[in-house]
Amino acid sequence: MQRMKDPRRTLLLVDDEPVNLQVLRHTLQDDYRLLFAKDGYKALELVRTEHPDLILLDIMMPGLSGYEVCRVLKQDLSLASIPVIFVTALAEAANEQQGLELGAVDYISKPFNPHIVQARVRTHLSLVQASEVLQTRLQIVQCLGAAAEFKDNETGLHVIRMSHYARTLALAVGYSNCAADDLLHAAPMHDVGKIGIPDAILQKPGKLTEDEWTIMRQHTVIGARIIGEHPSGLLRMASVIALNHHEKWDGSGYPHGLGGDDIPHVARIVALADVFDALTSVRPYKRAWTVDEALALIREESGRHFDPELVTAFLDCIPDVLRIRDQWADTQENTVPQPLSAA
Repeated sequence: MQRMKDPRRTLLLVDDEPVNLQVLRHTLQDDYRLLFAKDGYKALELVRTEHPDLILLDIMMPGLSGYEVCRVLKQDLSLASIPVIFVTALAEAANEQQGLELGAVDYISKPFNPHIVQARVRTHLSLVQASEVLQTRLQIVQCLGAAAEFKDNETGLHVIRMSHYARTLALAVGYSNCAADDLLHAAPMHDVGKIGIPDAILQKPGKLTEDEWTIMRQHTVIGARIIGEHPSGLLRMASVIALNHHEKWDGSGYPHGLGGDDIPHVARIVALADVFDALTSVRPYKRAWTVDEALALIREESGRHFDPELVTAFLDCIPDVLRIRDQWADTQENTVPQPLSAA
């Protein structure tokens, strides 16, 4: 009979003194699955094979010190996110500073206080869990955005490019890094409502009839309905963008004919980023415009389709925009949606 895997979070305890490992074992064994290492080499071996959720790491050990182990971990992208708490008898502020500079998340002094050890471990595992939840949410958002692009015969790289254009423009007009990153992750949802548009309309090679356009315009409302109503945060921003990214500065857009400052600012940013990428990308029904041609149209539409202040800022960002365009260029081999990152 196959043995069930222990569902508890896994901790790696590293100390060259068996007595210290025993104390930690008694402190933590009821709540966590525990792994033990008495030197840095064994610790690195266990990290690579078991990928623990958190490491309690002694500093003064023969062979590899805790500092050296931590340095190796943080240089490996597959392991760098595992939180490390140094556990040591070294109490000098300089030692603590060195550990934190290497990437450790906390410092616990010997002799151990069991309640402090339990609280610190619990706190940092909670932060790991929160980070995992956020990452999962972002992946879901990106998958929904990519689904809409595939249904519309566009490549997954379109959402990456236009989202990075939007982030770049947001930073240029004064958004904080955090707000710009939220926009980066919300922008891929702008056309999610196309999931609800019939294929016969969405993929029609010729010009749409007026009745078909009426249905097509509903993708904004459908998108906002799919994302749902949220009081704040990333999904609230995504819903606002989905609903309003086809509104125009002069009030001639849809679905509600908003104009000027009545159009949410994030939707104005996405509208500009989306149009630029659409113009400069190949589609089954059109060639890719040159950058100069696209920028000429954007200048012409300043004050009509687009917010004039955003047009000015976008033109100033063109060197960064072109770097993004080159980095995420469409190729036959590279048309699968990729995860978004602000880096």
